[in-house]
Amino acid sequence: MLVLSRKVGQKILIGDNISVTVVRVGQGGVRIGVEAPEEMEVVREELKAADPESGGRKASRNSRLRAPK
Repeated sequence: MLVLSRKVGQKILIGDNISVTVVRVGQGGVRIGVEAPEEMEVVREELKAADPESGGRKASRNSRLRAPK
């Protein structure tokens, strides 16, 4: 596992078409933004593991991220 330190507004690049941006840092956690191709699924780990029969597809509208159209 690669562990990096970033400040608000700084990005981590994954390959040529995925970026992770630190949006906000608070006492209870970190808010991040993910930009990825529309065809790539980006979902929180606990949602993927929550329903193995559906492949974790029981996610709410706001928990499944897609790149802007």
